[in-house]
Amino acid sequence: MQNELLGKISDYKIDNSVAHNIRENGESVSRVETENIKIETKKDKPGINIYIKENTKEEYVHIPVIITKTNYKETVYNDFYVGKNADVTIVAGCGIHNECETESAHNGIHTFHIEKGANVKYIEKHYADGLYDNNKFINTDTIINLENNSSMIMETSQISGIDKAIRNTNAILENDTTLKIKETLMSDNNEEISTSFNIKMEGKNSSADISSKSVARKNSTQKFASNVEGNNKCFAHVSCDAIVMENSKVSSIPAIIANSKEAEISHEAVIGKIATDQITKLMSLGLTETEAEEKILEGFLK
Repeated sequence: MQNELLGKISDYKIDNSVAHNIRENGESVSRVETENIKIETKKDKPGINIYIKENTKEEYVHIPVIITKTNYKETVYNDFYVGKNADVTIVAGCGIHNECETESAHNGIHTFHIEKGANVKYIEKHYADGLYDNNKFINTDTIINLENNSSMIMETSQISGIDKAIRNTNAILENDTTLKIKETLMSDNNEEISTSFNIKMEGKNSSADISSKSVARKNSTQKFASNVEGNNKCFAHVSCDAIVMENSKVSSIPAIIANSKEAEISHEAVIGKIATDQITKLMSLGLTETEAEEKILEGFLK
């Protein structure tokens, strides 16, 4: 089961050549450090501290979480300290397998301390499966602090099976920083997803690009909210695109605040259904209606 869940939440091979900490049901089951990446268990609360030395280049660190117990709930605090001019990829994610009616839940609080000139790519996938509904929960709080001339690319996805998820991202950008976020979501059955972005652009020439693409199916609900505040010369764009199917519901509440005349901030939101002509075209190529829908959704969420 461990390997199956890891396969669902990571496209990367995890072995002893890369830094990693695999956590299963609250315990670290595998940990590897490298010369440039150190991992330590927190002493005051559940979680780990990850230290990445300055000038580290092209290294990876993996921190997947797996839950296979039922009636198990955890809150984990992970802090990333990325040194000056480092260039690293961090791969996270949570997979839950629950075969019973009682709850399994993971709450993850990730804080990024990204020093001057550093570049971070952060990849996070969430997935859950099991026989029953309304018993698998994943909530995340991501806190990002970008010092001068640093950048972060954040790619997050929620695949399926999570009955309720609350996803919050908060970021503070200093001078000449760049934040790019790409979120892809799919909800099904009676699942609920709430996602929010709160971005404060404090520094001169800071920039942010926030993109959310989602598909809501059956009786699921999704709520998207963003609040981008420009307090200096900066540029930001927020986009939310959603496809609504069956009896699902989607809401998008974007807010932009310019506290400087040199702040340029824009947003757009598009919510709609799959175009009939797209389905017809694919069916003319030999696909069934269901196959055509799946192919369109697959392309939309890429």
